[in-house]
Amino acid sequence: MQLSPRLTNLNGGGSDGWEVFNLARQRIAAGETITELTIGEHDIRTDPSILAAMGASARGGHTGYASVPGIPALRDAVAARISQQSGVPTTRDNVLITPGGQAGLFMAHHAACTEGARALFIDPYYATYPGTIRGVGAVPVPVKARPEDGFQPRAEAIDALAEGAASLLINSPNNPTGAVYDRATLEGIAEVCRKHDLWLISDEVYDTQVWDGAHLSPRALPGMAERTLVVGSMSKSHAMTGSRCGWIVGPAEAIAHLIALATVTTYGVPGFVQDAALFALGAGLEEQIAAPFRRRRALARDILARQNTVGLIPSGGAMYLMLDIRATGLDGRAFAYALLEHEKIAVMPGESFGQAASGHIRVAMTVADDAFAAALERLCAFAATRAAA
Repeated sequence: MQLSPRLTNLNGGGSDGWEVFNLARQRIAAGETITELTIGEHDIRTDPSILAAMGASARGGHTGYASVPGIPALRDAVAARISQQSGVPTTRDNVLITPGGQAGLFMAHHAACTEGARALFIDPYYATYPGTIRGVGAVPVPVKARPEDGFQPRAEAIDALAEGAASLLINSPNNPTGAVYDRATLEGIAEVCRKHDLWLISDEVYDTQVWDGAHLSPRALPGMAERTLVVGSMSKSHAMTGSRCGWIVGPAEAIAHLIALATVTTYGVPGFVQDAALFALGAGLEEQIAAPFRRRRALARDILARQNTVGLIPSGGAMYLMLDIRATGLDGRAFAYALLEHEKIAVMPGESFGQAASGHIRVAMTVADDAFAAALERLCAFAATRAAA
């Protein structure tokens, strides 16, 4: 029996980008002490008050089938959050609750792309993006952003590949680079989308982690509300990664059809998880959860300013740093493997996120301050020895 090529080709016949992470986890399981700066997982767990709300809901009986579009109160709360943040009037008819941001990305591409359609995305990218696009039967087309531009995507680079495409996927604040797209960048993106009649899929799961400036949703720009699907999540804003609760916000007609898709796929999100998410959105925890990453970014900037081998890409948001290690003469993959072997520090190679990030590594700021600072100092010292070799 043959498996569907759509399934067997999810990784495009290549790597899924997680080899260093998997090797580090194998070594940890074998008893080694490894400092993990790989995955975007908070070093704090979900707040006890959120867990209490979840438990109370489950014990209270909200364990059966929940409303497939999402419980009305949560849809209303997400709509109010988006309205306040963006200034765009939003109601529950614009909101679908999804099992996390990843499911939201998958479903949004189903809405935007027909079979064989070209779907653009910015390189560097979160590792699942190309596979998500292949998974809906579309063709992933990377648009390179340049390190010399701080990985802000250029409108002309998108425009050069946009003819005949169906969609464009962006992510700001950005994983892996930490770039927060400025107004000029987003206005350029919006202009290309209007010119080429593209759906814009805007991954905004890091919207509460902005260190410089302010988050701007492209949905708020002229003529964009009707062609933008915003993907959000409780995972990063409220340290609820395992709860799998996110959303898509978009035009009411698109959401109505996406509800039909949810009915034949996920069949909704557990009610007790949605009740916990509703509680969390009203609890005012976002700054408390973001604070460690803001603090560690400041630590990293101080450490990196004291040396001249490892370069820091300007990081305006998210829980990551993109570091330029080209002075070592190694690409990101070779550096990451060597760092793991010699210093027992695990980082993600830039090449895990596309060719635009070659010669870079992504560092997740997801261990305690003292351990993070010590690991970063060792990383810089290791890079200096390689550069001098």
